Amino acid sequence: MMQFYKKRDFGSFISDSFSFFKFYGKDYFKTYTLLNGLLLILMVVVIVFGYREFFLQLFGSNMGGESYYFEQYFQENTGMLILVTLLFFLLLSALSLVAYLYPVFYMKRLAGGQTQIKTDDIVGDLKKNAKKILIYYLGIMFVVMPLSVIVILICYGLILILIGILLLLFVFPCLFNFITFLTYDYFNSDRGFFESIGYALRAQFSYHTGRENSPFWKYWGATIINFFIYNIISSIFTMVPVIMFYGALFTMPTNASFEENPFTGTFGIVLFVIYGISLIFSYYMMNLLYINAGLMYYDSRTDLHQKMEMEEIETIGINE
Repeated sequence: MMQFYKKRDFGSFISDSFSFFKFYGKDYFKTYTLLNGLLLILMVVVIVFGYREFFLQLFGSNMGGESYYFEQYFQENTGMLILVTLLFFLLLSALSLVAYLYPVFYMKRLAGGQTQIKTDDIVGDLKKNAKKILIYYLGIMFVVMPLSVIVILICYGLILILIGILLLLFVFPCLFNFITFLTYDYFNSDRGFFESIGYALRAQFSYHTGRENSPFWKYWGATIINFFIYNIISSIFTMVPVIMFYGALFTMPTNASFEENPFTGTFGIVLFVIYGISLIFSYYMMNLLYINAGLMYYDSRTDLHQKMEMEEIETIGINE
C-alpha cells in the first residue's frame, strides 16, 4: 500500500507514478473503463460517422480542384454539422470532466485508507459533489481556460523571436500543474473555487511551511518528464493513421477513386476507426499525468503529513 501524504523528491514522483499503476492499475483501469467506456465509444462513433462525410467532401473537392462543391455541401448541411459539433462538444465535455475527476476521487479514497474502490464509490462521489462539479466546470470554462488561452497565444506569438519555444516548455507544465492542483484541492479541502486557485498558485510558486526550498522545479521537472513519456508512447498510436494515409496515397495509384478521395470506401472507415482508437488510448495514457499531479498535490499538503503519519502509527499499534 502506498503512502500518499509524504514529502517526495523529483525521482520519487516518476517512480511512484509507475508504482501506483503497479499496485492499483488493474482495478483503477477497470473502474475507469466502466465509467468512461460508453462516452469514449460514443465520441468515436461521432467522429467516424459524423465527420467522415465532412472530410470526404473537403478532400474530394480540393483534390479535384472543385472547392465550390465543398462550399455548396457546407451550405446545404450547415445544420447537421452544427448538430454533430454540438454533440461532439457535449460528449467531449462530459468525458473530459469525468476522466479528470476520476483520479481525484480515486486517490482521495486511497489516501483515506480505503483499499477496494468500486465503480459505485466513484459514482457516489460524483453525485455527492454535483454542485461543486458544476461550479468547477463553470470556473474552468469561463475563468481558467480563457486566461490559459491568452497565456498560450502570447507564447506562440513569441515563437517568432525564438524565446516562445522556451516559454512553451516552461508554461505548459506550469498550466497543467496549476489546473490539476486546483482540481485536487477543490475536491480535497473545504476551500472554495477561487481559494483553491490561490492554493494552486502558492503550492507551486511559493515556499511552504516546513520546506527549506520551493518545490517548483521538482514539480515542473516531474511533469515535463511525464509529458515526454506520454507523447512518445501516444505518438506510436497517433502516427498510425497518418502513416496509413500517406502509405496508401503513394502505393495505390491505380485506383482512380482513391486518388480522387482517399476517405471513400473501407479505407476511409478503417482510417477513422484507428484514429478513434488512438484517441481512446491517449485518454488512458493521460492518467499517468493525472496520478503524477496527484502525488505532487499530496506532497504539497505538508499540513497533513504529520497528521497522516500519526494516524498510520496508531493503526499499526491497533493491528498489533
